[in-house]
Amino acid sequence: MNYNTAYNRVQQLKKFYKNLMWFGIISLIILGDDWFNDELRYQIFGGHLFLGIWALILIMKATSLFIFNDEWEKEIIEKEVGKNKKTIDL
Repeated sequence: MNYNTAYNRVQQLKKFYKNLMWFGIISLIILGDDWFNDELRYQIFGGHLFLGIWALILIMKATSLFIFNDEWEKEIIEKEVGKNKKTIDL
């Protein structure tokens, strides 16, 4: 992994962890407000829909960062190149 690739990955991880931190803070505020007001039932426009959409986006980002990262892509490319190599019969 060269420097630019590593730098970009670190920046993506930094953005992801910041998003995760803000998600936790906003979730505590919204759910804490519901808890103090004894309104623990699901409300579409009470912030729960917003949290659900945000959680889905975070899950997609985590999947792309941790599961389908550059190493995974490199392995798949190497497999495909290996399949297409033809042996030379002399």
